[in-house]
Amino acid sequence: MTLKEVKEILNAEVIVNTADLETEVKMCCGCDLMSDVLSFVKAGSLLLTGLVNAQVVRTAEVSEIKAICFVRGKTPFEETINLAKEKGIPLLTTKLPMYESCGKLYQKGLPGCSEYKGS
Repeated sequence: MTLKEVKEILNAEVIVNTADLETEVKMCCGCDLMSDVLSFVKAGSLLLTGLVNAQVVRTAEVSEIKAICFVRGKTPFEETINLAKEKGIPLLTTKLPMYESCGKLYQKGLPGCSEYKGS
């Protein structure tokens, strides 16, 4: 699924656009605990989170996450935005809560990290 499709499905706004919206995400994870992200998320994922500090971007970089979408209408801190620009990680935000965001993407065919079997 492309970031453009994610944006449309979640009615999201793009905060940082460091990549082409045609960039593909292979799977998705919804999580606020960055220790869980480091343990369970696979490279090429989209991360849905309500956490807005710079640690999210640092975790995404280490985990090779393609993009971050903030849920519940959250807006990241300026430090987070600047770090995302520096690291080339796109940021989006949606007003939808975590559960509904995950459900809408799953319903449209984007698997979770535990299900994804591709490379």
